[in-house]
Amino acid sequence: MRALKHVPVLEIDPLLDDPATRIIVCCGSGGVGKTTTAAALGLRAAERGRKVVVLTIDPARRLAQSMGIDALDNTPRRVKGIQEAAGGELHAMMLDMKRTFDEIVEGHADPERAAAILGNPFYQSLSAGFAGTQEYMAMEKLGQLRARDEWDLIVVDTPPSRSALDFLDAPKRLGSFLDGKLIRVLMAPAKVGGRAGMRFLNVGMSMMTGALGKLLGGQLLKDVQTFVAAMDTMFGGFRTRADATYKLLQAPGTAFLVVAAPERDALREAAYFVERLAAEDMPLAGLVLNRVHGSGAARLSAERALAAAENLEEPRIVDQRAGKAGLRNSPDAYGSSESSSSEAPGPDAGSPATPDQDRTIEQLTAGLLRLHAERMQLLSREQRTRDRFTARHPEVAVTEVAALPADVHDLTGLRDIGVRLAAAESEHAEPPEHLEEQEARA
Repeated sequence: MRALKHVPVLEIDPLLDDPATRIIVCCGSGGVGKTTTAAALGLRAAERGRKVVVLTIDPARRLAQSMGIDALDNTPRRVKGIQEAAGGELHAMMLDMKRTFDEIVEGHADPERAAAILGNPFYQSLSAGFAGTQEYMAMEKLGQLRARDEWDLIVVDTPPSRSALDFLDAPKRLGSFLDGKLIRVLMAPAKVGGRAGMRFLNVGMSMMTGALGKLLGGQLLKDVQTFVAAMDTMFGGFRTRADATYKLLQAPGTAFLVVAAPERDALREAAYFVERLAAEDMPLAGLVLNRVHGSGAARLSAERALAAAENLEEPRIVDQRAGKAGLRNSPDAYGSSESSSSEAPGPDAGSPATPDQDRTIEQLTAGLLRLHAERMQLLSREQRTRDRFTARHPEVAVTEVAALPADVHDLTGLRDIGVRLAAAESEHAEPPEHLEEQEARA
């Protein structure tokens, strides 16, 4: 792992220790380690004395497993086994999208209307899988947690999605849908007074509902209209809460961490997200670059390793497997007595390696050299990718986490990730040959 030069260092511990930091949002494209990063940050903050809750939207339940919890649900669960000497606590929860939506309905409608909404088929479909609902409910739950003011720090693992921007867009998109023109049209018959108005509107409604009925199906359209009528008083609340959550994300106590891997697509997404956060005036703390590869023999270049491997793999002048040393172009190939005596081992000599054993060792060595060359080529690609990102965004603070040989599956592994996240600042600008020693000490 080559140290980043002329790039601001993302200092994790000061961020976690600052009492003004109340929310950390880990975001980025899928498969880059957001869940592990969020859990490691939460654990480190708790063991440094803060009362922390980690909100994950990871359906694989890896967070629960790594924290030694049988299952996570929509209620924060306290994590046992953390080091509590500093007085901190760690809680964790996994978003239940439908349950969160149900809580909104139950909290903002009378019991009769809430029952009608919860039993409506269109609502059940909307709350379970409507595009953007998961992202909206993640932000809704964040708002609920922050309003309770029970935790010093909330760490959010954003939803896995095709685009990192869905997380920012979903609250506005769902709010716009629930407050949009189609909803207002569907609500209109109940709001227009007088027979004349109803007759006039019904002509237009019958035309529109006829078209929608053919497109969606008559029963679905009826379910939508019933849902809209029941939700009438709540639509404004969705918009209000979406706006409030958006302002919460912009507040000084929030810090965004963009998580990425040193790969072209992941860093392209990260760069786009950095630009979007800046455009939305949201506080970016920096970039966490996960799964960065390194080598303890970085001074041996890929080119030299490949050249050495090719030399070992070239057919040898001596045909050792023929069992004789009759070789062309060899001064000893003409039956000299010196050659014969030198080839015969003396009585005190150990058992020499056979030609086949020599060849096997050479083949193994050549294979290792080629593996090293592949590793150095990977390091070079990762470095070029990082350099392109930092050239485009030199103002973004960065910390790197070395690739691990296995997945994290317990608190010890999460604790190690936290150490690596924080230790990266002390490794900044170290020469390459010292980086592995620093990692070993960490």
